[in-house]
Amino acid sequence: MPIAQLISAAQLQQRLAQPNLLLLDCRFALDDPAYGQRSYGEGHIPGAQFADLERDLSGPITKDVTGRHPLPDPALLLQRLRDWGLEDDSMVVLYDDGPGAFAARAWWLLAWLGKRSDVYLLDGGLKAWRAAGGELTHAQPPTRSGHFNGSADASLLVSAAQLQQRLADSQLTLLDARALPRFRGEVEPLDPVAGHIPGARCAVFTDNLDSDGYFLDAALLRQRFAAQLAERPASGLVAYCGSGVTACHNLFALCLAGYALAPLYAGSWSEWITDPARPVATGD
Repeated sequence: MPIAQLISAAQLQQRLAQPNLLLLDCRFALDDPAYGQRSYGEGHIPGAQFADLERDLSGPITKDVTGRHPLPDPALLLQRLRDWGLEDDSMVVLYDDGPGAFAARAWWLLAWLGKRSDVYLLDGGLKAWRAAGGELTHAQPPTRSGHFNGSADASLLVSAAQLQQRLADSQLTLLDARALPRFRGEVEPLDPVAGHIPGARCAVFTDNLDSDGYFLDAALLRQRFAAQLAERPASGLVAYCGSGVTACHNLFALCLAGYALAPLYAGSWSEWITDPARPVATGD
């Protein structure tokens, strides 16, 4: 079974009563951290639990763990997932407002912990659900305890030190999911230093979607990433972004396109720039 899978709003409507379904509402706004919880309270897909990017899908920033959205402690995340009812055989559906960046972060975290089958992103997100006439509710789903067994897979991660050692590697394809003006260093609304990691290629995550906010089909996604790879091997791919969130969208799209799950530089740009000895590039 493919590790990256989409589900349409119509398909989800048919499966809402499925007993092993776990729905996670991953809505969030970087400029309004309370937005997701507030929006969930105003209406969510029936049965959905709320997964907050900062409280649930990230860990605390410390002197040793930097970047704006550090990975959560695996044991704490596992317990949280069990509290939501996650079982080894659960069918998990993840959604946000539509672009899928926050849902893709949850998808990646599940893959990191070993849940790699029956995990879906709602294609088009809540926007598509509403357009299809999907019901919304204010009701909190009942509490249920799950028994998912998982452990963190270190092979899915690249550290800043490891990445810095690889910058001269001709086989490396480093994909930056941020918008082109941020990549070029023309603007930087979130971090104190503008630019990108030297050698990176700009692969804006929203380019994985069509004009209506749905994922491109697999053939078009494969063309997109094949152009980024050029003649380099797919095994040399590494994904990053501003804080390790939108990079997961590219990793999901890569898997949709038929590539293997590539490593994530989780600290991403917001961690990279905390050490002035690390090189910075601007422009294209």
